[in-house]
Amino acid sequence: MRNMNIEINGSVKKYHLEDENSQLTLEDIVKDVSNEYKGYITLGIIDNKLRELSYEVPKDCRIKFLDTTNADGSRVYFRTMSFIFIIACKELFSECRVTIEHSLSNGLYCEVHIDRKLEDADIKLIKEKMVEIINNNYKIDKISTTKEEAIDIFESYGMDEKAELLKYKEYTDVKIYKCNNHIDHFYGYMLPSTGHIKTFDIKLYNNGAVILGPNESNREIPTEFVPQPKLSNVYLEAEKWSKLIGIDKVTTLNYMIENDEYGDIIRTVEALHEKKLSQIADIIKEQEKRVILIAAPSSSGKTSFAHRLSIHLRVNNLNPVSISLDDYFVDRDDTPLDEFGKPDFESIYAIDLERFNSDLKKLLDGEEISLPKFNFKIGIREETGRKLKIKEHQPIILEGIHGLNPMLTSSIKDEDKFKIYISALTQINLDDHNRIPTTDLRLIRRMVRDYNFRGYSAERTIMQWDSVRRGEKKNIFPYQEEADIIFNSACVYELAVLKTYAKPLLEEIEKDSEAYIEANRILKFLQYFVELKDVSDIPSTSILREFIGGSKIVD
Repeated sequence: MRNMNIEINGSVKKYHLEDENSQLTLEDIVKDVSNEYKGYITLGIIDNKLRELSYEVPKDCRIKFLDTTNADGSRVYFRTMSFIFIIACKELFSECRVTIEHSLSNGLYCEVHIDRKLEDADIKLIKEKMVEIINNNYKIDKISTTKEEAIDIFESYGMDEKAELLKYKEYTDVKIYKCNNHIDHFYGYMLPSTGHIKTFDIKLYNNGAVILGPNESNREIPTEFVPQPKLSNVYLEAEKWSKLIGIDKVTTLNYMIENDEYGDIIRTVEALHEKKLSQIADIIKEQEKRVILIAAPSSSGKTSFAHRLSIHLRVNNLNPVSISLDDYFVDRDDTPLDEFGKPDFESIYAIDLERFNSDLKKLLDGEEISLPKFNFKIGIREETGRKLKIKEHQPIILEGIHGLNPMLTSSIKDEDKFKIYISALTQINLDDHNRIPTTDLRLIRRMVRDYNFRGYSAERTIMQWDSVRRGEKKNIFPYQEEADIIFNSACVYELAVLKTYAKPLLEEIEKDSEAYIEANRILKFLQYFVELKDVSDIPSTSILREFIGGSKIVD
């Protein structure tokens, strides 16, 4: 008999194995602790490495489990759920093509390409087939092989897109997942069997379906489906843009870079951005909007956007004035506290709403105001004596995370407001089944910018990211559908550019760092991109310049 001591959440559990050949997997341990977690456990961390639940624990150790309330844990759940969705569709609709597109409506938007539009009856069939696959608890085998062998396997299955993508993979080892005679390649981890998917739902939406996972508050209930027509339309527009310039996957982007055809891509993307900005300025002019509210999650490029929009408004014979919301912060001692008892600088109540609304209303009524200035060194708002008065049709630009929250401008009539939401919505994916989350693009942007202009390491940026994301989820995302316009600031070519800057920063992170797991995950998907080192075609006004440097419109 062999004994093993496993430490989980500060307590030690003892396991007795029958003999030296008996193995203890993470899946075995999960059975004992699953009820101690809010979500479904999908991964374990041992020695600062992510381990799938099929992992055989070799010795006494400390384990940290990740569940579906954690970003990494949720990714594994959705990835496995997507694989089951793909298998179900393949078994129901012969020769169909399934694409995992992007996050939407609290779930994952997917499309099933058949000779007609999906209907409610199809969704019912897919869901029933998924339930059948889940109830059968088919094993999901992980096959470790070489890149060359994997390419041969996918070519033999007629999966040429997978084979082509793998040719660009920098690491030589490849993991193939096989379930019930279906094979696929994912750049992330999977659950060991289909029966681990306990809670899910599917909703028909637009030309496809939204897959929903477990609710964070109650894992036995699927997340509520919330339609997002405006965001969905922007994604559709991004898809059309990609088709226009002939780039729909990483492989087509790589091909154009390898063949020195990227110059026209860059110029086309920048021209499309410029056209969109011009259209927004025209709308503001035509509708005689007085207050332009700009909100965006971190590293979406709102500073560059605001400067470029100001230029387009001047072309329309308008002279906008910008007001910094930062200058209306309450004194640091009066800042509200978050759930952890720490100052919540991202709370809307960190702003003196009464003073801000009073000043804003006075400006629109033609009165002169005295602008405050927040002194970040001592944490106090000071009166500077600076005066501001605007003309009758002079618009005011306000940018900040609370721009779309109606509380911010409660004293202003809705007809005077023009609300803009900006986000870097990824336009290409690795392949049909491996998407690139918008969040990852923004994290890489922030990482590069923080290093270039703030002297922060990639490690520091990664360690702050969870806090940033919590603030976005609370203060920004609930209001994005309230926008009059959603502007997609992503450039289809930018990850190939950012890789050159981000890769060495990520590789500097030590294996014992808390940021190592996230750094390693990002490096894994960046490996599929051919680097675009020549940035001479990227204009100084590009949003991307805000992050890589060389911007003429952002300090």
